[in-house]
Amino acid sequence: MPTILVVDDHPDVVRLVRAALGKRYEVIGAANGEEALAMVADSRPSLILLDVMMPVLDGFRVLHRLKSDPETTDLPIIMLTGRDRDHDMALGLSLGADCYLTKPFDPRDLVTLIARHLEVGAGAPPPGQIQV
Repeated sequence: MPTILVVDDHPDVVRLVRAALGKRYEVIGAANGEEALAMVADSRPSLILLDVMMPVLDGFRVLHRLKSDPETTDLPIIMLTGRDRDHDMALGLSLGADCYLTKPFDPRDLVTLIARHLEVGAGAPPPGQIQV
């Protein structure tokens, strides 16, 4: 079963994602960027949902560190954040995020988005042909 790491300092977001994805994926949570980097080093998740505004180490710094490391550069990362300014989205995507999704989000959209990223990454047909 693929593992999704949710990095968010709000436990309610982790619970919401777990409720939406828990039947298809193992969902684990980290409350800040440093904790997330340690979890990635210990047990590499299949995909990361990464908030921007967090204590200790923000999401943009985590993203930069993961995408700069040859061991994790290909790890799918979806920014899942309340920061909806165009500048923030452009920065996240320029740092290597695979997608930028703003809160509040529709859990069904999240399920579809994750399935597409994981299945395409595993050699599945293009997104238009994936059934969720």
